Amino acid sequence: MLKYTEDHEWIQLDGDTATVGITTHAQDALGDVVFVDLPAVGSTFAQKDVAGVVESVKAAADVFMPISGEVTEVNEALRDNPSLANSDPLGAGWFFKVKLSDKSQLDALLDESAYAQFAKDA
Repeated sequence: MLKYTEDHEWIQLDGDTATVGITTHAQDALGDVVFVDLPAVGSTFAQKDVAGVVESVKAAADVFMPISGEVTEVNEALRDNPSLANSDPLGAGWFFKVKLSDKSQLDALLDESAYAQFAKDA
């Protein structure tokens, strides 16, 4: 199940763990990504907490936690090659994985069609 936030993060659920990244719309708006600050493995965040930062040639933007939980893994390849956030934002450009603490929070996130409409109007 793929869900989206109004802050332009995506979350892909796999059991009790989810992978998080920024959307195609976000990377388009940012331009060429040159640096990512990823959270530490083992860090716990509440929904909407700032969990990282992405910097581009144009701007810096916070990466918000789409759902409460504990970071279980970060994408070291993204740290070494931040341009993956541009070239493959929904694949190799993922940011981190999180063990969910409250799956019901997923209900408040946008599905693909709702996000597409939101991003078009943004």
